[in-house]
Amino acid sequence: MPHSMTAFARTEQTDTFGTLQVELRSVNQRYLEPHFRLPETLRDLEPDFREALRGRLARGKVECHLRFTPADADARLSVNRTRLETLANALGDVRDSVPQAAMPDALALLNHPGVLDIPGPDMDLVKAEARTLFRTALDDLEAGRAREGDKLAALIDARLDGILEQIVEVRRLLPDILARQRDQLLERLESARTELDPQRLEAEMVLVAQKADVAEELDRLDTHVAEVRRQLASQGPVGRRLDFLMQELNREANTLSSKSVVADTSRCAVELKVLIEQMREQIQNIE
Repeated sequence: MPHSMTAFARTEQTDTFGTLQVELRSVNQRYLEPHFRLPETLRDLEPDFREALRGRLARGKVECHLRFTPADADARLSVNRTRLETLANALGDVRDSVPQAAMPDALALLNHPGVLDIPGPDMDLVKAEARTLFRTALDDLEAGRAREGDKLAALIDARLDGILEQIVEVRRLLPDILARQRDQLLERLESARTELDPQRLEAEMVLVAQKADVAEELDRLDTHVAEVRRQLASQGPVGRRLDFLMQELNREANTLSSKSVVADTSRCAVELKVLIEQMREQIQNIE
C-alpha cells in the first residue's frame, strides 16, 4: 500500500541523565530532503540520523528536532578538597609575600576552575539513548505515513470507480452516437438538397464513424485504471509512477473530448478530467 509523505511523530524519554525529546515532521517533496536541529553536544549524531532516514524513507521534506535537557546537577555539587587545599596554600604564599593583597571570598574560591565538581551526564549513554529514541520516532512517523497512505488509496480507489462508470456509460452510448451522427449527416445533405450519391454517403459515414469511434481510448482508460490499482497494491514508493499514470489518463480523456460529437460524450469527458484531477491532487502527497 502507498505511504503518504505527510506525518508527525514525537517521542520523549526521561532518565538520570536528563530528558531527551525527538520530533519528526514530514511533508511532500519531490526528493528526500532532511533538515536537522540538534544540540551542539549531540551534533555528531546527525550522520547516523541521516542514514536512518535514507534507509526508511524515499521522498519527503523531513524536519528532525532533537532536544536535550540535562538533569539538574545542583544537588550533586561537591568541593574538590585537594584542589581547594592546593589553592589555599597558594593563597597563603601570596599573603606572606604580599600582605596588602586582597584575598578572595568563599564564592570566588568556588568559582576557581577545578574547586567545584559539577558532574555532567555520561554523553556516550545520552547518545546511545538518543539513537534509540530516534528509531522509535521514525517507526511512529513511518506508521503515520502508512495510515495516511491508506486513506489516500481509498480516496483514489473511489475516483477509479467513477472513471469506470464513465467508461461504461460511453460504451453504452456508442451505438446511439453513431446512429445519431448518421441521421445528422443525412439531414445536412437533405437540407442542402445534395444528390445522395451512395458512394459519397458511404465515405462520409466512414469518416464520421472513425471520428466518433473511441473504443481504443476506452480500452486504454481501462488498462490505466487497472495499472493504478496494481500500483496501489504494491510495496515501496509508487508516487512517481502514479503521477505518470495520471498524465496518461488525462491524455486519453483529452482525446475522448476531442472526438466528442455529441453532448453526452463531452459530459463524460469532462467528468473524467475532474476525477483525474482529484486523484492527481491526492497523488502529489504519496511517497
